[in-house]
Amino acid sequence: MTVIEPGRLFRDQDGRPVQLHGAGVLFIDGRFWAWGEDKRSGGTFSAIACYSSPDLAGWRYEGDALSAGTGDLAPGRVVERPKVLRHPASGRYVMYLHIDSADYADARVGFAVGDHPAGPYEYRGSVRPLGRLSRDIGVHAEGDAGYLLSEDRDHGLHLYRLTDDWLGVDSLVSTTLADHGRHGYESPALVHAGGLYYLFGSDLTGWATNDNRYATAPALAGPWSPWRLFAPEGSATYDSQISAIVTVHGTERTSHVYLGDRWLPDRLADSPPVWLPLHIGGGRARLEWHDRWSVDPRTGSITSHHAPHRAHQEEST
Repeated sequence: MTVIEPGRLFRDQDGRPVQLHGAGVLFIDGRFWAWGEDKRSGGTFSAIACYSSPDLAGWRYEGDALSAGTGDLAPGRVVERPKVLRHPASGRYVMYLHIDSADYADARVGFAVGDHPAGPYEYRGSVRPLGRLSRDIGVHAEGDAGYLLSEDRDHGLHLYRLTDDWLGVDSLVSTTLADHGRHGYESPALVHAGGLYYLFGSDLTGWATNDNRYATAPALAGPWSPWRLFAPEGSATYDSQISAIVTVHGTERTSHVYLGDRWLPDRLADSPPVWLPLHIGGGRARLEWHDRWSVDPRTGSITSHHAPHRAHQEEST
């Protein structure tokens, strides 16, 4: 089993840096499938890349799930945060995207569908959910219900229920604000564990990292607890920004993996992943640094290949 080294780039089967920036991940038929922003053209859109892995560590490039074209997907546009759900009734894969202009004035969510995890995906257009701004996004599914998490800095972090086909927004479920009350958190992720919902997000500091936080609630409609740290204060979440959380349902335990980005604004394609075990339970979430670690997708067990410590590793490519 290959190991994950947070702060170091993954390489694909041909030795190329894996473009899983702003990634989303699903476990499908015994493999992890992941979609990320291809940043080799910088901050504007070129493609959404797709990869697969048996263990979240060794990645195989499966092709571009979505490529540059016209309209929302034209070169020079912003297409970020690809997240994918599998619609339970149709079996089709639905991709959700932050769609924007180069100056981030459009603030929309886009939808695309495909018959295979790797695509190709058919782009279905974009909207402002119920007329509200939408930038960084996350997704969540429970049975037949799908949900969209959407950052609207004018009014907060919104949680929406999707339409029955998961290709539109049906209704607003809840809205949370940052503790200072000025805005919501961005780059949201949601986990349900032990009868509680855990909502994670990052403060609005652009490419710079910050101390990400989480809140909990007994129901999606709330009430949500105050926001709390889940990494050591001042670590800037080990110099990373949350992108998603992967839940690994094993035969021995259920584990959670934090997917974060350490953005390098002048070299976005080389921005390394910071992926770490995330301990969730009893209303608490805690992220701990490991130099090298692995997860067994069969059992759900996580193995540290060095003793955990508090200091974080500098970026290395």
